[in-house]
Amino acid sequence: MAELAALFFDMDGVIIDTERDGHRVAFNAAFREFGIDAAWGVDYYHELLQIGGGKERLRFFFDAAGFSRSDYLADQEEFIKKLHLRKTEILIELIRKRELPLRPGVERLMKECNAEGVPIGICTTSDEKAARAILESMLSQVRIDLVLAGDVVKRKKPDPEIYLLAVERLKANPVYSFVVEDSRIGVQAASAAGLHVVATVNDYTKDENLEAADFVVDCLGEISGNTARLLRGGTRLPFHGLVDILLLEGYLHG
Repeated sequence: MAELAALFFDMDGVIIDTERDGHRVAFNAAFREFGIDAAWGVDYYHELLQIGGGKERLRFFFDAAGFSRSDYLADQEEFIKKLHLRKTEILIELIRKRELPLRPGVERLMKECNAEGVPIGICTTSDEKAARAILESMLSQVRIDLVLAGDVVKRKKPDPEIYLLAVERLKANPVYSFVVEDSRIGVQAASAAGLHVVATVNDYTKDENLEAADFVVDCLGEISGNTARLLRGGTRLPFHGLVDILLLEGYLHG
């Protein structure tokens, strides 16, 4: 049977369902602190998620809404950096308060990788401080071999640059590696890098076009409790409510 060379994880929406009740809430709190008359609703933030990167979303929003012509945005880039930094601080506070739980099966699957010697990489456009806060406070019992976060690459998802860099850093064969993603742009990035993809959807991404993924589940599943449902693909495999190393290696072998 083909052995799994590496397993890569996106962060937001995959490890923790941070988008709706984490990043969005933190952005709105930062807006209030900076005196910006704006509040991103649940549906609008979903639209913004089609743009990879928080600073990129801010830039798009300010330009589209005409804020770039305001006096206090005379130096828009510097303002965006400060606002995004404060947003990240607020998000980290939420994470450290454990107000955003891990998604089902994430820690289980990571510990399986540790036990079997399969390298784990984190590949996210989220700020590195926020990524580190999640790993240190909620996944401290897991060994992570690589973290690529924030502005480590010039071109963000759906561009494959971050996954190409991850494969290079871990010297992993993409043909025998998997990525866990949750969104259309993330799946596109991983697929374009030549990696296999399992998509684990959330409320924001359940209706997105994820056809580029090898298979789609509603979560990774726990041994007892919250099992996973197979939503698309992977029908040739015996699926018993878990995405585990045995399933992934069986897929590679098949």
